[in-house]
Amino acid sequence: MSEMIDIYNENKEKTGLILPRKEPLKKGQYMMYVLALVEDYEGRFLITKRAMDKKWAAGEWEIPGGGSVSGEDSFQAVCREVREETGLDVTDCESNMIYSYFNEDLERGDNYFVDIYRLKLDFTLDDVTLQKDEAIDVRLASFEEITKLYDTEGFLHYKRLCEALNI
Repeated sequence: MSEMIDIYNENKEKTGLILPRKEPLKKGQYMMYVLALVEDYEGRFLITKRAMDKKWAAGEWEIPGGGSVSGEDSFQAVCREVREETGLDVTDCESNMIYSYFNEDLERGDNYFVDIYRLKLDFTLDDVTLQKDEAIDVRLASFEEITKLYDTEGFLHYKRLCEALNI
């Protein structure tokens, strides 16, 4: 059975409609995604390299994130995604939603909004446990290093992260 998601309107308000994740969305229907810029106290960000068998963007670098499930708000979704993908608990860390954007692709029914959080956490790579079916590598990187990765290997959501950080 497919994972169920809440459907939102253009004002990011839940409509009360709950659909399977794979269901194509109609005009005015959006699902929610979240991304997490998990930052250590040295100003480096936690980045992961996607598994090679992923259907989309296999082997590319990214930050933790994913789709919300029915019943979650944006912050609950980002906390769950970070915990699932990295083993880190960010529920009590210093956090701010720093950016949000919409995508509407009516042809494919791929309508969504993305909330990007900046989460400051006292952690090291030793605290990280990767979800093996999601990621094959992890590192801490400055934004300058992320830019180099974007230029050489690719980095998902890079331009949106620049907008979120006003870079």
